[in-house]
Amino acid sequence: MPKGEYIRKTARYNGKQYEAYGTTELEAMTKLADKLAAAKRGTEAIGGSMTVDAWFKQWFVTYKKPKGLTPKSLGMYREKYEKYIKPRIGRLKLKDVKDIHLQKIMNEQAGMSSSHAKKVRIVLQELFKRARQSRLITYDPAELLELPATTTGSHRSLTDEERAAVLEVAKTSRSGLWVLTLLYTGMRPGETAALTWADVDFEHNEIHIHAAKESGSTAIKGPKTAAGIRDIPIHSQLRPRLLAARGKPFSPVFPTGSGGRQNENSLRRMWTGFKRELDIYLGAELYRNQIIQSVVAPDLTPYCLRHTFCTDLQRAGVTLNVAKELMGHSDISTTANIYTHRNQGVLHAGIALLDGSAGKSAGTQYASNS
Repeated sequence: MPKGEYIRKTARYNGKQYEAYGTTELEAMTKLADKLAAAKRGTEAIGGSMTVDAWFKQWFVTYKKPKGLTPKSLGMYREKYEKYIKPRIGRLKLKDVKDIHLQKIMNEQAGMSSSHAKKVRIVLQELFKRARQSRLITYDPAELLELPATTTGSHRSLTDEERAAVLEVAKTSRSGLWVLTLLYTGMRPGETAALTWADVDFEHNEIHIHAAKESGSTAIKGPKTAAGIRDIPIHSQLRPRLLAARGKPFSPVFPTGSGGRQNENSLRRMWTGFKRELDIYLGAELYRNQIIQSVVAPDLTPYCLRHTFCTDLQRAGVTLNVAKELMGHSDISTTANIYTHRNQGVLHAGIALLDGSAGKSAGTQYASNS
């Protein structure tokens, strides 16, 4: 290199370009690294001039991780921030963020699920509320955020056609016993993962629920509320299938291929496999053993089976408070929300009880009143 000439190196950090010169490449790179390190230290200094991204990292480590949240819950905060918040305001200084910036983020969630939009708002509100409480900013721009129009996802009951198909496919499917247990007991998938044969009491014809797989982890813990601990009578259609599969007392009722407990991924694979079999049974179009035209409803999930169990209780005339106990709901309003779904059969049965026509044919009733 001719005398007097220098090597120039550049890099960008947080949207700003940094450069350094040296008589050798190593010298230029060393100087540039020092500048970037200094810039990073300045960015991460606690204060209103730090970026939103730097504050999120500090906030997450200081206020969220120590709370003992499950990996799934912690992952929710990271996912909502990384995908929906950081790209919009991550480089802004904390003190420069206005409510309009955050409302625009919320407006971008329009048309998505209500649950998703509420979670994005939770992350924003917790993040900026703590910043204000720590006196890093003078006002909280997330305080009055409004939700956009969203879709409300709700679990539903099986249709008559779906129920018939589920019962038929369950006869031969490897996941059949699991699916029937969900349908005939209303158990949550996480509860089935914790179930052992010691919990299946054939003598008293009950399944004892006292544990569940913790959401987002492989840990088996007691239910979140006392209501989750319950005894469910074994349905007459389920009992012979359970007896045929009966294993050692403390082995899982629904083991993985290696004999261990189910986890989040293996439960998902069980359902995906069953749903594929169901799809084919219902007439899905195949090409080289791949489904190219699905006919099964995309909103069919394992929780639809639990929902169906609850609506079956309603159709059978089971009182709301008893249904609450069988479902393991801590709040009776949760059960009531399912019981109040419109059902013509239940409505007609109710009027039949009221007018004394229960058990009589419509023609007989009309004739006796004419």
